[in-house]
Amino acid sequence: MPDDTKACPFCGETIKLVAVKCRFCGSVLDSASVETLRSSVLPPVLQVAGQGHAQAVVLGKRRHRVVLGAALVLVLLVVAFCFVSAMHRLPAGRLSAGGWHTCGVKTNGTVACWGGHEDGKATPPTGTFSSVSAGMYHTCGVRTDGTLACWGEDKDGGATPPAGRFLSVSAGATYTCGVRTDGTIVCWGFNRDGRATPSEGIFTSVSAGVSHACGVKTDGTIACWSQGEHGQTTPPAGRFISVSAGASHTCGLKTDGTVACWGAGLPGAAGEIDHGQSAPPAGTFTSVSAGGCHTCGVRSNGAVACWGDNDKHQATAPEGNFVSVSAGSFHTCGLKTDGNIKCWGSNTSGQATPPAGPF
Repeated sequence: MPDDTKACPFCGETIKLVAVKCRFCGSVLDSASVETLRSSVLPPVLQVAGQGHAQAVVLGKRRHRVVLGAALVLVLLVVAFCFVSAMHRLPAGRLSAGGWHTCGVKTNGTVACWGGHEDGKATPPTGTFSSVSAGMYHTCGVRTDGTLACWGEDKDGGATPPAGRFLSVSAGATYTCGVRTDGTIVCWGFNRDGRATPSEGIFTSVSAGVSHACGVKTDGTIACWSQGEHGQTTPPAGRFISVSAGASHTCGLKTDGTVACWGAGLPGAAGEIDHGQSAPPAGTFTSVSAGGCHTCGVRSNGAVACWGDNDKHQATAPEGNFVSVSAGSFHTCGLKTDGNIKCWGSNTSGQATPPAGPF
């Protein structure tokens, strides 16, 4: 091979020594450009696979390796695209079951609510939203510009949000909490027992229950505040991805995918509020939601599992594949993989009769 030529590391054809792009297979030959492209587009596991293949294609018959190389590159790019896209498709706060009403964010960004319309809690404003939270007597949502909008009963100020930009919002019984863009939590409304006085720190999420609230800090630990007579504000140690505060219990999704619950319903507890809502089944989950006296979660295979009070069949989950679930007071709703919503349990106010999607 002449001194002014070299072999393309991708197809093996002879090209100019100074070439930065192969004229046969079109591969970019500048090592810095190749590594930058690989690291910015492909997940680490695919970067390793691509590097291994780059070594393999130099061997064997050149033309045959070109076809295989092009095919593998296409597969890697498709997988990388699906990997990133799937992360952005995960729903966050797009479905919320409250006391006697339910709300969801449709694919066009508008909010739809159904069920009890007392005080306008199921009558959302116009505009586009990124998430919504249905409380007991009111509802709040994060608009696409980051500001908050609330509607429904407002006698204690729970439906009068502060100004500013927010990442998320959670409506409780008569109060509301939200995570600002700087990670701090602010709460407003009825402040009995300090339920609207959040813990200090930087958080990634917050959940307002009936009379207590909990949030996940940036280090993965959980902080809770307000009423805790049933143990609902005493979280276990460990790292968590999310948390959900119910009536007298709380559940969280740990980083290993298992669910941990604390508060009313623990094994050995007694009283009318003990329904086993704090005794999750074994297995791994992608999300969990604590309701009145029951809890539901989406398993890693997409099936929904519920436990606790089942007096209104709110813990009798239907079959099918779901991407999220939300447990209300006496009903539950889940977002299916086809974008439609399925609800079960009490339907006295129409809270378990969702409109057509997609959501």
